This record gives sequence, structure tokens and C-alpha cells, in this order.
Amino acid sequence: MQNKQTYLLRGSIALVLFMILGYTIKFYPEHLVAVDETIQTAVRGNLPNQATTFFSGITFWGNTLTFVCLVILACVCLYALKKWKVEAQFLALTGGLSGALIVGAKYLYSRARPTIEHLVSAHGFSFPSGHSTGAMMIYGFLLIIVRQRIQSKGLRIAVEALLGLFIVLIGLSRIYLGVHYPTDVLGGFLLGFACLNFIYPFYNQKRFEARFQSKQN
Repeated sequence: MQNKQTYLLRGSIALVLFMILGYTIKFYPEHLVAVDETIQTAVRGNLPNQATTFFSGITFWGNTLTFVCLVILACVCLYALKKWKVEAQFLALTGGLSGALIVGAKYLYSRARPTIEHLVSAHGFSFPSGHSTGAMMIYGFLLIIVRQRIQSKGLRIAVEALLGLFIVLIGLSRIYLGVHYPTDVLGGFLLGFACLNFIYPFYNQKRFEARFQSKQN
């Protein structure tokens, strides 16, 4: 019970921070200008070609179509190859929930995108970053599965580190490419982290129940 409460508390704190940030963006955006511009300048630099190519490739892994294909493929592999039914179900749930939350939050806050040069095409509202929200939720949930299922400690740590780095790089790519403010990315990470912490206790309970039932049969 305490473990469940810990995750729900973490999720609640992250959600409150997200709402505070969203409120500031909606009603007092001028307070964030200096922070956003300072970070944008530091991340973008003089836009070297190598970095532009790198971050354009990274941001592809946060596109909506990429997420849809990845979730479908991962669910098929988890269920058909490994018989990990609960993992597949909750990954699909996480993917669907991330899409709904991103659309709803963007229309709620209706923040215009940065006016600086965009290095990739981007449409719609800016806050929160959909790439960052989706990366935190989907790659974050895959990280949870890896932590629970990979037995080799060295391999498990390596894959966890890779997924964690990937999440951060996708967020940075949106800032570098000029299509999001840094606070958009922060908001996306907070929203995604909150949802992961809300989902995890119920996922873990269902996983435990499934394992218990399989032992009884």
C-alpha cells in the first residue's frame, strides 16, 4: 500500500507542477520569456549542420506516426512472442492516453509556437510538447518493462540508460529545432511523468494478479 501511495504522491506533485507551469504560461507568459530565451540560445548555439542533422533524426522518434507504429509493434511482440499480456495492454493504454492528453492540453493552454526559425515543420499549439509527453510516457513505460523483465544486470542498465537518454534527447531536439519553448518540453516531461506514476501501481497490481493466476492454473 505504501508503495502505491508513493507513486500516486509523485504523480500528484508532478501534475501540480505541470498545472502551475500551465497557469503561468496561460496568464503570465512574460515571466517565462527570459528563462526560455536563455535556454534556447544555449541549446541552439549557431545551428551547426551536424547538430541539425542529428536532432532532426532524433525528433523523428517522437513523431505521432512513429509512436503509433512503435506501440503497435511492441504490443504485438510483447503479447505474441513473450505472452506478456498485461505489459502489452498497459503499453497500448499508455500510448492512447498520451495522445488524448496531448491534444486536450494543447487546446486548453493554446500557446503559440516560438517565432524563431523552425528547422522542421510543426503545426498546432506549443504547450505542452507532444514529443516530450509521448517520449516520457511511451519510452518511460518501455523502461519499466525492461527493468522488470531483463534478467542480465549489465544489459538492463544499458537499455535503461539508452531509453532515459533518448527521452532527454527528444526533448532537447524540440528546443534545438525551434518548434518548442524549453518550458513546453518541461511541461511535457512533467505531464508524462505524472501519468506514468498514476498508471504504474495499477499496472503492477494487474501484473501480480496475472502471475498469481498462472501459478494457480
